[in-house]
Amino acid sequence: MKRLLISIVFILVALFAIDRLGGVVMRHVSQNTQDIFGPKMKHLAIDADEDIILMGTSRCNMHYVPSIISDSLQMTVYNGGIDATKDIFSHYIMLGHLLSHHTPKIIVLDTRNEDLLGVSDFSTIGFFAPYFGRNEGSDSVMREAGKYWAYKVSHLYRYNAKAPSNLLGLAVNSYGSNDNGYIPLARPDSHPQALIHKDVTNLSPDSLKHEYYQRFVRHCREKGITLILSISPCYSIIDPSYYAALYDFAEHNQIPLLDYHSAEMFIDCPHCFKDDHHLWDSSARIFSAHFAHDIKQLITDSTAN
Repeated sequence: MKRLLISIVFILVALFAIDRLGGVVMRHVSQNTQDIFGPKMKHLAIDADEDIILMGTSRCNMHYVPSIISDSLQMTVYNGGIDATKDIFSHYIMLGHLLSHHTPKIIVLDTRNEDLLGVSDFSTIGFFAPYFGRNEGSDSVMREAGKYWAYKVSHLYRYNAKAPSNLLGLAVNSYGSNDNGYIPLARPDSHPQALIHKDVTNLSPDSLKHEYYQRFVRHCREKGITLILSISPCYSIIDPSYYAALYDFAEHNQIPLLDYHSAEMFIDCPHCFKDDHHLWDSSARIFSAHFAHDIKQLITDSTAN
């Protein structure tokens, strides 16, 4: 029995040592990788000092060119859009890490119905686990996802979700030559062929998403940050009430909402799109100039009022 207990203790100590050592190694990897995700998350969590921070999923990542917006507004801009981050929970995590060290003047959130509607999805929460323990607000999402204690106990497990990408990013620079977080998308070989018509969304309201979206707004207000919501172009025609939930939310919270999808921007130009939801670089630059003009007008109107 005594030998068994000693063996168990030895195994536990060995596992603890492996976990902590592995955590140190993977932390170094995540801080130095040049994959698409790692440098952006590091910038938002540690290095960001820009006047305007753009946030959202791949549509933010591919649609907003910081240099164009910066030239127009004479303010520094960073594109913090991260592919596959799905919904408001990911944006809220990033906001917590950003505000823990920097207060931008403006935050633009490229938003979608999925930020307020549909079943809560925590499938990409693990992307942000390397920064677990740095911000209580961000960690609250880990609690909701049922991952808090797993990340609390195991340092190595925090790097599980992005380990292959981070390791590859040490050898292959996927981040490449970027424009303050914006990575140009080359002209694609194919474009959308058929214009899709979308009726009223069949997604149901989600109280937890609404709560975290409301928290997002509150934290911006507490810091004196101007929050602007944006729906960037898509290659589809939608029912007038398609974004009703987002419009209601914006109106209730008195937040400006710029809706380029409903306005059918680029709808006559399928060659402007990579697919139904994403512009490629040439079109993104045209959109960014238009977007910068609208933001400038919002700032002018706000100053006048």
